[in-house]
Amino acid sequence: MSAFVSAIIVAAGGSVRMGIADSKQFIPLLGRPAIEYTLRAFEECHLINEIVVVAREQDRERIIALAEEQGFGKLSAVVIGGEFRAQSVRNGVAAASPKAKYYAIHDGARPLITVEEIERVVEAAFDTGAATLGTSVTDTIKIVDGYDNIESTPLRSQLRAVQTPQVFEAEFYSFAIDNARDALMNFTDDCALIENMGGEVKVVKGSKENIKLTTPVDVIIAESILKNRT
Repeated sequence: MSAFVSAIIVAAGGSVRMGIADSKQFIPLLGRPAIEYTLRAFEECHLINEIVVVAREQDRERIIALAEEQGFGKLSAVVIGGEFRAQSVRNGVAAASPKAKYYAIHDGARPLITVEEIERVVEAAFDTGAATLGTSVTDTIKIVDGYDNIESTPLRSQLRAVQTPQVFEAEFYSFAIDNARDALMNFTDDCALIENMGGEVKVVKGSKENIKLTTPVDVIIAESILKNRT
């Protein structure tokens, strides 16, 4: 099966935990901005038809210039983000082509995503309507109360560390956003929007290398991974 897929790259977050003034999307990894690696993977994936980037206003022109420099012809729009993540995604979805049958929503700060991983999760969404990348959890996880006292220990075999892309049938996802109403700001994960309305999301095996740039140590890890890929 093949259908029109719009990639929504969410790159509108700040860099507070990274401890830098500039957007973390432009942190250099082996001399190139992080967002370039993200865009390249989606550009090279044959299942992706267009790319919409959601960015901070001060980053918009830089992203457009980068796409032109690198010849990323699938970039169709760069729109400004909202006050919170779900609102930013909604802004990106609104700018997507009306031909879109699926949305592949990805964190711009996950530059190590591969073409193969994108293909795997998109194909799963074609079959199920909703799919996400995720990895098994190796640590024992504890649920604590408001005083950091352990309340319970969930079964590790049932836990997954969810990543992006998260891919959804377009009409289904739009309905989920509308269904959230005033609670939209509480959803920091797109799968949770589907869960909120009783829907199911298939977890597809991801890679431990698909990390998110959040703190300075993540930059060191990302560069090490990239060096091993070359």
